[in-house]
Amino acid sequence: MRYDADGITTRAGRAGRWLAVTLLTAAVALSGAGTARADDSGETEATEAGTAFRTATVIDQGRRATASASTGDYLYWVFPAGAGQRVSAEAEVTLPEADTRTGPVTWRLDVYDGLRRHQSCASGRQSATAQEADAALTLECAPRAVRSWADPWSDTPLPGAYYLRLSVAELPERDLGLPVSVSVEVTAEDAGGSVAVGGDLAGPLLPVGAAGTVSAEAADIVREEERDGGRDDGVYLAAVPEPEDGWNGGWWNDRWLWTAGGGLLGALAALGGYRLTRPGRGA
Repeated sequence: MRYDADGITTRAGRAGRWLAVTLLTAAVALSGAGTARADDSGETEATEAGTAFRTATVIDQGRRATASASTGDYLYWVFPAGAGQRVSAEAEVTLPEADTRTGPVTWRLDVYDGLRRHQSCASGRQSATAQEADAALTLECAPRAVRSWADPWSDTPLPGAYYLRLSVAELPERDLGLPVSVSVEVTAEDAGGSVAVGGDLAGPLLPVGAAGTVSAEAADIVREEERDGGRDDGVYLAAVPEPEDGWNGGWWNDRWLWTAGGGLLGALAALGGYRLTRPGRGA
């Protein structure tokens, strides 16, 4: 039996080329699985803000909302967020004329989940101070990615409604009541398979809707229960719109690509190793 050194070298070269092509294909596939952003058309959807959690104005992802208010007011909006999304809220405050202000003012942007638990900002400028000469300031808060399931004791962000609160944290007392105009926008992107977990909530964390804002699905359930002579107090009459991929997110994420790519690379590595070490076909 003879070993063909040239044949082994040729086989090694072919195996190396196959591995290189496979790695390049996997890299292209993974880079193609970019973030899925919500509609960012910028169309104005709301022109007012609530003054408490229960009166928060509903806004959708990717739509800018505006409001006129007085310095010192607490302004509230509520928006949806589904599992696997990483949301980012941005607020711009147009301040009163400089000659009407007597000192610096500090504004703050906070995010709360459907249970009204405060969610810390993983990134963004949550608080900012404007001096008397400043005409506007911008705030941003990006909480942690929303997960589809969590332990009861955890404060992990879960699918459902999220409250956005814009307020003044510090200002001269004489500046209370000065008029301001604000605009807010919430965008969302796909957080990827790194936040995918093995469970789903039975239902999203949603507030009870205000009068006249009952969703069609909830209204059908209520009518059916009334006909049967009963009523389920667990039904949420929410006006918050459902995200495009649903509250629990879509079934697809980049973890599938990593799993398939890893299996393919392992199979090719085994095949290449076998071709490198098998004997030549000579007598």
